[in-house]
Amino acid sequence: MMENLDKLLHELYPELVAFRRDLHMHPEISHQEVHTPQKIADYLEALGIDVRTNVGGRGVVGTLKGGKPGKTIALRADFDALPIQDEKEVTYKSTIPGAMHACGHDLHTAALLGVANVLSKFREEIPGNVVFIHQFAEEATPGGAKPMIEDGCLEDVDVIYGAHVMSTDPLGTFSVKEGFASSAQDDFQIVIRGKGGHGSEPHLTVDPLVTGSQLVVNLQQIVSRRVNPQQAAAVTVGSFVSGGATNVIPDTAVIKGTVRTYDVEARSIIEQAMKHITKSTCEAAGTTFELEYVKDCPSIWNDPELTKHVEEIVIDTFGSDYPIKHTPMMGSEDFSFYQKEIPGVYFTVGGGNPELNAVYPHHHPKFDVDERAMLDIGRIFIRLVLQNTRN
Repeated sequence: MMENLDKLLHELYPELVAFRRDLHMHPEISHQEVHTPQKIADYLEALGIDVRTNVGGRGVVGTLKGGKPGKTIALRADFDALPIQDEKEVTYKSTIPGAMHACGHDLHTAALLGVANVLSKFREEIPGNVVFIHQFAEEATPGGAKPMIEDGCLEDVDVIYGAHVMSTDPLGTFSVKEGFASSAQDDFQIVIRGKGGHGSEPHLTVDPLVTGSQLVVNLQQIVSRRVNPQQAAAVTVGSFVSGGATNVIPDTAVIKGTVRTYDVEARSIIEQAMKHITKSTCEAAGTTFELEYVKDCPSIWNDPELTKHVEEIVIDTFGSDYPIKHTPMMGSEDFSFYQKEIPGVYFTVGGGNPELNAVYPHHHPKFDVDERAMLDIGRIFIRLVLQNTRN
């Protein structure tokens, strides 16, 4: 049976490539997805799969009922794009100015639809049920996972799996790690208010730009001096906006950034240290400030037993010499919200290929991947569904 499923998946490959490239040419960024979820819903409905739309806002959930006893497994893919100008020279280049699929979500979507297509033709042989979760706004804060969960996408689901293609790993490689597998994400914004004036009379001003510059430097001491060196963490300032003229000292400076951690204790230490350092730095300079610290998604935590099961399936599928990495990511993923509700595993597959110029990192204007990664994701997903009685 598995050979028939693999054969059908490979036969579907040109169709999946066409679907992925259509999404790539017509990207929709987070919380603005309209046509993408409709295309997904139409595809699933044509397969005879029960479909819910507008789940949590813009999400799509399909449910396939199997013909044999078993648990209910959810498979999740994201479908939002990024506000980046596509600079690739390919036939499927984005046609939407300032928007592109620069993280592989189009490929995730097409791969999961391929899985749905294959399984729908063998539904009587499927143990349990399969829930296909197509999530909107993974790239945003807040993202789409929480509202979809609140709207019941995990109702009666026993376990969930998710996958991500990686352009930085070669095609034909795989990565999964039990326990903490990605960092938590927090975001912050600091507005510093001073007293502006003429650049030739700085003594009559309270300079928020200089204060902000000092604060950026001070914040870099949090990880190096407050966090245990054995606990991975990052504090990154990604935006510093102040002033606009050469001879004007501005009234305000705005600093934005992100915090990444695995450990709950380190996460708390950084938040408290940031509040203390911001307060002391601004008070010493005579400025006032407003600090907004937003806790977004927690760390991904892969269930150890399910992780071992995934590794076994990868070895059974691709052979014992198939490269498997066990390295956690410092990137964040709101897949972690699903794992707060039920056990689950999030893994990655390689999609890099220099021959196709698929060498650029995620969120790069020239990002691309080898589309054969869809087959790797699909084969693993299908086997997880058919072997779900083992867990």
